[in-house]
Amino acid sequence: MAATIADRAAGVRHVFLRDMVLSARIGIYPHEHAATQRVRINVDLGVDDSEEAIGRDELPRVVDYEKIANAVRGIVGAGHVRLAETLAERIATACLADKRVRLARVRVEKLDIFADAAAAGVEIERHQRDLSTS
Repeated sequence: MAATIADRAAGVRHVFLRDMVLSARIGIYPHEHAATQRVRINVDLGVDDSEEAIGRDELPRVVDYEKIANAVRGIVGAGHVRLAETLAERIATACLADKRVRLARVRVEKLDIFADAAAAGVEIERHQRDLSTS
C-alpha cells in the first residue's frame, strides 16, 4: 500500500477495509463468464476529521466501514464486469458518495489468475474534486 493517508494537520483520518475476499464474475474471456473467481479488495479512504468531532464517541461522526463493506459486496454481486478497473471505479464512486470522504484508494486483485503469481489487478485513487470536474 502507498503511504498513509491519515494526516492530523490536514484534518484527515484513514478509514480502511483490508483484504476482503469475494467471489466475483469478472473477466473478458468466455471461461470467465461461466464461473466466479476470487478477488481481493482493499479500500483506503481519506475522511474529514473535524476538530469538533475528535474525542466524541458517536457513530454519526464517522464513516461506517460496515456500510462500505456492504456496498463492496453489493457492487461485486451485481453481475458480470469485464475489467478489474471498472470494478475499482464503481467501488471508488460508491465510497465518494459520502461527502466526508475526500479520497478513495481501491485495489482489486484477481487471486487465481496465474499459477506463478499471488495476484494480478489494479489500484486506483479518486478524489472528491474528480467528481466535481466530470
